Amino acid sequence: MDLFSDYSLAALDGSGPLLETTRGKVVLLVNVASECGYTPQYAQLQSLHEELRGMDFTVLGVPCNQFGAQEPGTPEQIQAFCSTKYGVSFPLSAKIEVNGPGKDPLYAWLCAQEQGFPGDIDWNFEKFLIGRDGRVRGRYPAGTSPRDAGLLADIADALGEIQV
Repeated sequence: MDLFSDYSLAALDGSGPLLETTRGKVVLLVNVASECGYTPQYAQLQSLHEELRGMDFTVLGVPCNQFGAQEPGTPEQIQAFCSTKYGVSFPLSAKIEVNGPGKDPLYAWLCAQEQGFPGDIDWNFEKFLIGRDGRVRGRYPAGTSPRDAGLLADIADALGEIQV
């Protein structure tokens, strides 16, 4: 497997695999948590998703409880929190591990040397930009705002020179 959409990631609500639906889209993948100092980024992620979804762009949230146990909830609790507090309509995956021996194969691929952005995930809300071709185009630290000028420029480039 060498493309993003070749991997399997279950939906938070159990409705099925998510990554198949991303084929040909630009994806901003973010490991998320409900009790993190960066949790307010959900609002900007949602607005970015709404603005660009008609251009074959999606945000994809990946809940993870590995950093300070900041995502302790059940799938139902996570979904309720995200939709009630932030109006999240972008897809959320089932909770996974992004580091260590239980690291999900998708994150093993994302963080591999071959992708150009190696190393473990440092904290909640670290971001990966995936191009339409299913390849990793960028990696952004947790503190990078979804409205960061550099990230927005990279998204615009991935979308094919569309201004954001």
